[in-house]
Amino acid sequence: MTAPLLFSPIQLGGLTLANRIMISPMCQYSAVDGDMNDWHHAHLGSLALSGAGMLCIEATAVTPEGRITPGCVGLYKPSNVAAMKSVVDSIRAISPIRLAVQLGHAGRKGSSRRPWEGGALMAPEEGGWETVSASALPHKPDELAPVALSVARIKELVKAFAEAARHARQLGLDAIEVHAAHGYLAHQFLSPLSNQRDDDYGGSLGNRMRFALEVFEAIREAAGPDMAVGARLSATDWVDGGWDVEQSIELSRRLQSLGADFLDISSAGVSSLQKITLGPGYQVPFAERIKKEVSIPVMTVGLITEARQAEEILSNGRADMIAIARAMIADPRWPWRAAAELGGTVTGSPQYYRCLPQGFPAVFGNVQTAQR
Repeated sequence: MTAPLLFSPIQLGGLTLANRIMISPMCQYSAVDGDMNDWHHAHLGSLALSGAGMLCIEATAVTPEGRITPGCVGLYKPSNVAAMKSVVDSIRAISPIRLAVQLGHAGRKGSSRRPWEGGALMAPEEGGWETVSASALPHKPDELAPVALSVARIKELVKAFAEAARHARQLGLDAIEVHAAHGYLAHQFLSPLSNQRDDDYGGSLGNRMRFALEVFEAIREAAGPDMAVGARLSATDWVDGGWDVEQSIELSRRLQSLGADFLDISSAGVSSLQKITLGPGYQVPFAERIKKEVSIPVMTVGLITEARQAEEILSNGRADMIAIARAMIADPRWPWRAAAELGGTVTGSPQYYRCLPQGFPAVFGNVQTAQR
């Protein structure tokens, strides 16, 4: 029997993953001053035992004002690094899963309340801060406008991304995903809906891509040759006249030329006017289109919840990897069930072998499940 593609190895640059499942970075809004804590130990520790090929740590800000909410993780000061090290060391002690971190800056979507608190922009007197963006255009008409970044401040932010990448390398992480999606700062520079600059960082496609490419190049250099570095992109704004797939293809080609090892294709987030057509695998066509234009692995994400659905996407050549978020929260052992259904194997912990029902396919390979 041919092994399922979902459970076959894949190379991201020099990094080998045991299978093609990545646990997507999922913001928890539970850090304190950017520091991870007990929640992250429990949350990520559970996911680390899933059998997925790689686990990506949530969107991690490179400056304090780059956080989405006051509860977002950071990697911009020593205590952030120490706190993340504690979590990373704990995971390394219990699981061989590969670890990535998503580095980003929220831009004008920063200084927000947590989603379960309404998610609205917070004024400074409410504990928020002044936000920045490509242009002084608010995300929503009733929100305070961000400050348009000067070229000098842009250069400072590029250095902040590089410094965070150095921290990630020092922590022994395996990969970095540059967050250029979901309406955050890099995406704000890319989209003509949020970027109305008339200098070298606005106007033409080449100018609007400049910030994202400078950030990527700085991270690629700082990460060194042993880390895999890729990017998450929003392939479309789902708004007429916004960022679209054709522009995403050009950006993807440029990222590959700068040494990108993978691309993670999502969509939307930059405009409150977006009109998204939701459905199972609704973003797969974007990954499929971009995959035809590059030679590096392309991930797809979004309402992929079933094992056979994931396998069909891969076997039909529509993507090279599957990134899973909500389904993994609902079932932290999703890869076990997928392996059982498809006839694949995953890495498991012997402490958990006894959970396998009699007659259950040996998803951990040839293991003994007898109990005295």
